[in-house]
Amino acid sequence: MRKHWPVYALVTLLNAAGIAAGQPAALPTAAEIVARMAAQDLKRQSAIEGYSGMRRYILENPSLQKRSEMLVQVRGDRDGTKHFEVVCEEGWKAANTHVLRKMLESESETSRPDLRATTRLNFANYDFQVIKFETFGGHLAYVLDVKPKRKDKYLFEGYIWVDAEDYALIRAEGSPAKNPSFWTKSTHFVQLYQKNGDLWFPLLTRSVTEVRIFGTTEVNIAYFDYAPTKTNASENSLVSVNQTRQTSSMEKANGDNQ
Repeated sequence: MRKHWPVYALVTLLNAAGIAAGQPAALPTAAEIVARMAAQDLKRQSAIEGYSGMRRYILENPSLQKRSEMLVQVRGDRDGTKHFEVVCEEGWKAANTHVLRKMLESESETSRPDLRATTRLNFANYDFQVIKFETFGGHLAYVLDVKPKRKDKYLFEGYIWVDAEDYALIRAEGSPAKNPSFWTKSTHFVQLYQKNGDLWFPLLTRSVTEVRIFGTTEVNIAYFDYAPTKTNASENSLVSVNQTRQTSSMEKANGDNQ
């Protein structure tokens, strides 16, 4: 047994180094990760009244030498429903009308509570498998393989990265479980998220679609100025505090004058 001691010692040192670097002694199961994701997401959503932000869509088709761009304002309700308003648009009008605006309509529709349940990252819609634990974008994250349980254009097959501390989605990559139309040969997307205060918001989405007639089309979405919506209660509380301070100052001044 003694001749194997160096091997055991090396394994022990490597394990210790992994733990010191943030590597967990044992990876949680997919069920534990997904359950914590759902719980933390519900907690974060219930802490705000909603959110607002801006998006910039850029669509490019090199083979046709076409380009379109759209600036969009988004508002999210407390229940997760999304509302979009196109601020301005330019370039390829057909793409703006039949692609980008259709994307907004589809996302708004599927964000409604009754439909959102059918696309959530949970075991009702997907099968999950924990692949590894790694550092991504400065965050320790669990990487999970994601497979949809049905052929649905609103579900996807690929991988997700889940922050090991907040249990928030920080990256998703894959392809739709079902092509949205005959004309679409394939689509691959990558979506990144970033933390703003205690909340996580999308940062960037890149998708490449192979279309049977028009060739490769790339859509990039940049997300910015995302922030929680100020609640009326918070605003009223602030006004109340200010009024109390002003009243106290006036009473103090009147007392001094007397």
